Amino acid sequence: MSFNKVLALLVFCCMAPLAAAHEFDAGELHIDHPWSRALPPVAKTGAAYLSIANHGEHDDELLGADTPIAGKVEMHEHLHQGGLMKMQQVQTLPVAAGETLEFRPGGYHLMLFNLEQPLVAGEHFPLTLHFAEAGDIEVMVNIQADEKPKSTGDAHAHH
Repeated sequence: MSFNKVLALLVFCCMAPLAAAHEFDAGELHIDHPWSRALPPVAKTGAAYLSIANHGEHDDELLGADTPIAGKVEMHEHLHQGGLMKMQQVQTLPVAAGETLEFRPGGYHLMLFNLEQPLVAGEHFPLTLHFAEAGDIEVMVNIQADEKPKSTGDAHAHH
């Protein structure tokens, strides 16, 4: 086998776990495609997005999140009031049985304050979600140059 083929195989094997790391399961909760947008190195705030599907028969509640790359993480929502768009903090969010809670640009999102490292496309960082019933769930957030690819959302439409 040529050196290039061996190198390509090695790169594929190392990247395969990262490609599969877009989905996380903990009990009845399924967390799909945690992602963040790449930002300039001087940015001190960022945002993370994902979806949380509750496949169980009992409701749960997202209490918050944290990550070692930010001083604090807050849950926020965008609201349209009086023709203006504003953002406000949310203390907790229900994750109803049989429902999916979506975090996406222009909606709910996880604000990352006081970033301690730049958000660079192609890298990833850990994020721990705190739930009332499921407890703490750690996911890996992929940093992307652009928004969530359309094909990923379509491929997971059944969640």
